[in-house]
Amino acid sequence: MFETIWIWAILSAALLAMELLSGTFYLLWFGVGAGLVALTLWLAPKTSLALQLALFTLFSVTALALWLRFYKKQAKSSKVGQSHDDSLGRIGIITQPVSPEIIGEISFAVPVMGSKTWMAISNDTITPGQHAVIASIEGNYLNVELTHAGETP
Repeated sequence: MFETIWIWAILSAALLAMELLSGTFYLLWFGVGAGLVALTLWLAPKTSLALQLALFTLFSVTALALWLRFYKKQAKSSKVGQSHDDSLGRIGIITQPVSPEIIGEISFAVPVMGSKTWMAISNDTITPGQHAVIASIEGNYLNVELTHAGETP
């Protein structure tokens, strides 16, 4: 007959293997719990099935609680799609007029997010030839403002 300790050990190994394949952290806690029950059975082989199930639940929940307590969530700092940090504050020249009613165009000497020209929107009325600064990125448009005195391209 198959000993109960091996059932828990195989269950633990299977859960941990499935966790490695999925990478979701959903099965990890159950794998840890089953492994700890196998360890408990090695130390105390006469443990009843009811106690084994209670320990499995306790170990799994405790492992999850400890992880959540000490795991530091990392800020989502992905810059995929929009490089706000590098682009905000960059100054370009308006090539097509822009105003609250008109979508214009701004050009840069050095490409911004891979392009030298961008469609621009603004709350200011800015005519071609004037310098403007990137205030924000809104979808596929750069929200620009007229440069303030003292700012240079």
